[in-house]
Amino acid sequence: MNDASLRQTLFSIVLLFSDAAAVAADPALLQDLCVADLNSTLRVNGFACKPAAAVSETDFSFAGLATGGDTNTTVGSKASAATVEKIPGLNTLGISMARVDYAPGGLVHFQKNAGVTPAAALAAFNSQLPGTQSLAFTLFTASPPVPDAVLEKAFQIGPRELEKIKDRLTSK
Repeated sequence: MNDASLRQTLFSIVLLFSDAAAVAADPALLQDLCVADLNSTLRVNGFACKPAAAVSETDFSFAGLATGGDTNTTVGSKASAATVEKIPGLNTLGISMARVDYAPGGLVHFQKNAGVTPAAALAAFNSQLPGTQSLAFTLFTASPPVPDAVLEKAFQIGPRELEKIKDRLTSK
């Protein structure tokens, strides 16, 4: 192969790959940023966007993940959510986080703090507004109530223990 055909081959390869990169690029986004306007009543894919002039650095930060929650609760834990409602800059990104603080001996979702000092866990979600549910409150303080016989059989407890649990959950 002579120099001229080698140059032509190399030029063709470079041209081929440069064209492929241009074709494979993502199309331009419709918007670069959509900070949630939490006061808007319009709901599309998340919250409506704030005007760009109204966006500030506070739309992208939340101190709640750095601060421990009060674990003096019936279940011995406190969840602090970092959703689009706390960090408007997460709007339309489909992500959020939460911090769960556990008191010593606190048991939540089969996770127990077996230590003698408070513990914390961080969780990431693939939703900007994930739902949460407290199983203990849902089962024992439901309205209309779950029948006592069902709770007693499911948890293998007697009527006295069931009333203790219900009293503890409604007192706080």
